[in-house]
Amino acid sequence: MATGEVVTDILELHNGDHMSQAEFHRIYSEMPEDFRAELIGGIVYVASPLKRSHGTPHVFLSTLLGTYALETPGTEPGDNTTLILGEDSEPQPDLYLRVLPEFGGQSTTDDEDYVVGAPELVVEVANTSRTIDLHRKLDDYAKYGVLEYVVVSTRDERLFWFDLASGESSESTDGIVRVRSFPGLWIDVAAVLSGSPRMMDALRQGLASAEHAEFVKRLASRRATDD
Repeated sequence: MATGEVVTDILELHNGDHMSQAEFHRIYSEMPEDFRAELIGGIVYVASPLKRSHGTPHVFLSTLLGTYALETPGTEPGDNTTLILGEDSEPQPDLYLRVLPEFGGQSTTDDEDYVVGAPELVVEVANTSRTIDLHRKLDDYAKYGVLEYVVVSTRDERLFWFDLASGESSESTDGIVRVRSFPGLWIDVAAVLSGSPRMMDALRQGLASAEHAEFVKRLASRRATDD
């Protein structure tokens, strides 16, 4: 090495790397903008390119969560947004829905505009990531306080619904998932998987329910109390 030559180590993220959330966040912030990775239980997972079988149901689910949030003041949806959950966890889920902190939600937003803490609901669309989504991510989300977790598995056309607050998986008896942490958020499983307009019919019924009206009032009262 010539005198005065400076050697700069180029740090990258690779599948299977073990590190803390702080170290992961520092390196991730210097990666190209189209690069995507997550830290789950202290292990780095680099995302694969996404296929149509992932992108299409993702859009349908995003539509449901976005519509629900528009009709439910005090809630906020997120799409591919980084979550800082703990010292060994920084996932970037496909979707989340949270109650805003000023309305009594359990997550906050830091000075750099990252969501810190667990949203009430997390949704993942799983194909090649199915094993991670149904095991390591499930464990991490439960550990850090996500209340409900929905995984749409495109490989076998199934929807898995976990009530993490009670530690149990939930079942739908009529094909409609009624999210407990967000009353009125009704998901027609078959309609989402097939791309049927019926998914909006189920949501509209949920939004018209007495449970949703009561939830909206409850959120409003929390904001009024805080003010």
